[in-house]
Parts: sequence; structure tokens; C-alpha cells
Amino acid sequence: MKRLILAFAIAASCAAANGAAPIAKIQALLAKPSMLCGRFDQTKHLAGMKKPLASNGRFCVVAGKGVLWRTLKPFPNTLRLTRDEIVSFQGERVAMRLEAKQEPTVRMINSVLFSLLSGDLGQLETLFEVDGSVDGGVWQVALKARQPALAKAIGAISLDGGAYVKNIQIAEASGDKTLIVFSEIKTGEGAITLDEAALL
Repeated sequence: MKRLILAFAIAASCAAANGAAPIAKIQALLAKPSMLCGRFDQTKHLAGMKKPLASNGRFCVVAGKGVLWRTLKPFPNTLRLTRDEIVSFQGERVAMRLEAKQEPTVRMINSVLFSLLSGDLGQLETLFEVDGSVDGGVWQVALKARQPALAKAIGAISLDGGAYVKNIQIAEASGDKTLIVFSEIKTGEGAITLDEAALL
């Protein structure tokens, strides 16, 4: 579970931070709303298995508060990432809690997430080698972890989009591959539901 959280958190952060190749151009294309919510569809291909694992749900990114990742199908699960902790919920029950004061990686993960919201690309450039391109209003970026431990946990990440990230692909060192597709993006106060706002 920790590995999946790390992979998602870094990938999500890269989604807005992807810059080092044509940093200025990509930053200019990316919208930076204070609140952004939408749908995700995730497909995970496990090495050695023919049938992929599919899931979908909703996500919200709220500046100054955190990230909410709600899997709705096939099994409900909610992941909340804030500056000080990562919490996994099964229904209303807390299934797992990682606090920054006990787990140093939590602060690193979340500082990366918040750096994307503020447009601070410096930290990501220290963590990843970045290769990207811009074609009109569309960009593509590939990230490769600089540190062997991070590379082993995450593998390689590629993403593409325009004003918002559309696709994230994670290729793990184990041979597992994950594709996350974002859609139905909404911004502003009306983007988040009351239930979601209560969780953040």
C-alpha cells in the first residue's frame, strides 16, 4: 500500500510540475486553479497476468488543504493526502494513517504535491530527470527518478495534457504498468461535493 501511495503521489505531483524540459512553456499551458476535481479511470497491468485490474472514481486537489483520491469501483476506498499525513479510509473507518512526524517520506510526498500547486518546480528537478516536448497547446513529459531507491519504487513516469493533465503512465521496475486517465475536470467552489469537502 505504501508503494502505491508513493507512486500515485509522485505521479500526481508530476502532473503539474513536469517542467524541466520546456519548463516555461509547460507552466504557461497548465491551469493552476485553487480547486480542481474530476474523474479518474485507472488500469493496472500486472506482470504475469493477462487481465488488467480496472478501477475508477473521483479526485480533488485543493490548494492549501490537500488531495482526495476516492476509488468508487470496484471497491470504495478513499485516500486523503495533507501536509502532515496520508490517511486511507474504508467507508468511514480509518484503515491506515501515515504521519509526517513518524514517516519522513510523507512530508516529502506532500511537499512535492504542494510544490506543483504553487508552480515550484525546483524540488521535482532534484528528484527526476525530465524530458518533454510541447506542440501547440499539448505537451508530453517523461520522468525518470534520479535516486535508485525512488526508481525502484516508482519506475518511469510519462504524462501528457494541455491545460490539465490527461494521462499518466507509470512503468514499475517489477514490470507492472499503470495508466490513469483524467476526465470531467471542474474547477472552482462548485467542483467539490459536500462529502468531499468534509473529508478535506
